[in-house]
Amino acid sequence: MAKGRRRRKRKIEITGKKEFRYRGFTFEELSQMGMEELIPLLPARARRTLKRGLTPSQYRLLEKIRKTEKGKIIRTHLRNMIILPEFVGHNIAIHNGKEFQPVVIKPEMVGHYLGEFALTRKEVKHSGPGVGATRSSKYLPLK
Repeated sequence: MAKGRRRRKRKIEITGKKEFRYRGFTFEELSQMGMEELIPLLPARARRTLKRGLTPSQYRLLEKIRKTEKGKIIRTHLRNMIILPEFVGHNIAIHNGKEFQPVVIKPEMVGHYLGEFALTRKEVKHSGPGVGATRSSKYLPLK
């Protein structure tokens, strides 16, 4: 070490988990808001959808969520339902076209659609060549 230079010890602060905020509002503030106050905070597509009003099936799902306890699973086909703050903490099984995928709604999901969390396509996993494959297509390089 050069003469006259001293190392300063930096104080490392350990902070807890960062509090969730949506457009500057805490989750508690969001849950206290009415629909009229919440709509301007949402992205444009969700804002437009909610301004037009919920469909009868979406309204039934909303009532079902309000009635059920937070531990029970609610099954739905409504992939186009926008996640509202009152959904947080509920277990919702969303249909992906083949089966129901269970999803626990978290505060970070507010403003998104239910369908975003139940993917409809599986990733492709290829195996070896099938029956009737030609000699050249059966070639697999050794790794």
